[in-house]
Amino acid sequence: MTTSPATNERTERIVRWAILLLLRAAGLALFGLGLFYWIMLVGVFPESGWRFDLMPLEWRVAAAALAVLCPVAGVGLWLTASWGSVVWLLVAALEGAMHVPLQRQFGGPGPELAFHCAGLLALGLLRIVEWHLGRTRRR
Repeated sequence: MTTSPATNERTERIVRWAILLLLRAAGLALFGLGLFYWIMLVGVFPESGWRFDLMPLEWRVAAAALAVLCPVAGVGLWLTASWGSVVWLLVAALEGAMHVPLQRQFGGPGPELAFHCAGLLALGLLRIVEWHLGRTRRR
């Protein structure tokens, strides 16, 4: 079954819009997650897990790395730069490595890991659809 060129162009516009919306929403979420890690580092709250000087060493390393990587990924995604998705993948891999095999030190997987998995899966699927539509247009 062949589709008309107008339908194919409309579908491509919808997919590009969906990718832009996903990248912007994920960018805001990652920027917010970065602020959360900065709050931990600065020690706004008096509890021991929320102050850098009272954190265990593994949390110090992870929080410092994620405090830098999350806002960088958020800005890259907001700008729809290709490196933003790469940094997001790096953040997701780091959080996955923290919460899946090292549950004793970091706790089990939480909503942030589900966000990374769902968002990256959706982005991957949308990119595949975009690639397929571009390929069928060139035929």
